[in-house]
Amino acid sequence: MWWENTFLRLKGRTLYLGRVSAEQVAKRNGSPVFVYSRAQISSNYQILHRTFSKHLRQPLRIAYAMKANPHREILKMLQGQGAWIDAVSPQEVEEARRSGYPASRILFTGTSLSGADLERVFRIDGLTVNIDALEQLEVMRELRAKGFREKKIRVAVRWNPGIGRGFNPKVITAGVRSSDGTPVKFGVEESKVLTALERAASYGFLPVGLHQHLGSGWVNEDFEVVSTAVDKMVSMARRIEKGGFRLEFLDFGGGFGPRYQRHQSIFPLDKYASHIARQIAGSGLGIEAVVIEPGKYLVADAGVLLLRVEYLKESYGQLFACVNAGTFNSLPRPAIYPQAQHHIVNCGRVFDGRMKTLTIAGNLCETGDVFAREIRMPVPQRGDVLAILCAGAYGRSMASRFNLRDIPPEVLI
Repeated sequence: MWWENTFLRLKGRTLYLGRVSAEQVAKRNGSPVFVYSRAQISSNYQILHRTFSKHLRQPLRIAYAMKANPHREILKMLQGQGAWIDAVSPQEVEEARRSGYPASRILFTGTSLSGADLERVFRIDGLTVNIDALEQLEVMRELRAKGFREKKIRVAVRWNPGIGRGFNPKVITAGVRSSDGTPVKFGVEESKVLTALERAASYGFLPVGLHQHLGSGWVNEDFEVVSTAVDKMVSMARRIEKGGFRLEFLDFGGGFGPRYQRHQSIFPLDKYASHIARQIAGSGLGIEAVVIEPGKYLVADAGVLLLRVEYLKESYGQLFACVNAGTFNSLPRPAIYPQAQHHIVNCGRVFDGRMKTLTIAGNLCETGDVFAREIRMPVPQRGDVLAILCAGAYGRSMASRFNLRDIPPEVLI
């Protein structure tokens, strides 16, 4: 099957998670339950590292976007493989530290930050703080003057290159407006980047990098826009170095992910890595490292959510498989983003001849609480275990206690 990998295997008509059937995993651990694979995460990390390193002259820093899945054992495993961390809150920074990451391998990229947020990260020696706005710099200046005057705090500028890309308007993080017209709140606009660096240096901070993030969920058709953003990033870095600043690193962010559906066209990662390498090599930049920030790519296809069918329901000619979990309490993506379509299989009968159109309905008081809408699959029976694939990213990390329902436990195998 198109979705098989190190973690997901089809034996006959049965889904296996590694060496154990998904049904057996659900029997042992109950359901709903998230199941993650160490082997698949490790495989994804190594593939990514090889893909970029074969093109780059500079060392590669893979900064895991831990907002995708902050499970401590996953963080520890990636730390052991040499990963860095992309953290977006003081709490994420502190969790990364508890998981063994030295502050020198953490990049803190916050937005709409309070003085309390910044004070918490300023107290940690060695990490790098991204500047998201000129106005944020003024808060940083006041804090440094009050309690951190002698500390050389490393900073980078998160700039907004004026173009962005993502699978849904809510996850486009660069450009003037998202595709639905929403003003994009992230980053320093192009005309203010050098001013931000000059002010940061004058306020006693140590500028070391340039960062951008375009959005999430790139596919093959996004390459032209993404490659243009790479060109703009390198051009901006050259202007910065001509302005007298030495950049330690360029951080191209994340955005590339796994294949969620059969029809999805995969983003050309090798082509992307080659383009970055060529642009940097031809630029004359003296940077020491290239940074990327994968989240979904590392953990999405290394996780599944196992659910149990409680009963089938027919209403006004529609068929529902009613399951024992709700989207907002386990995997909110399908309820939040219409384009977030996860493939779902019946673990004991991945395929057979009795296909029907049905909706996978959650147990919350919300019409939008459906995991999949009018999909074709073998008709499940009461008690069957369903697996929602590619559930390792932005599932448990986004889950809530809506309706006071419990959030599913997690198992790492």
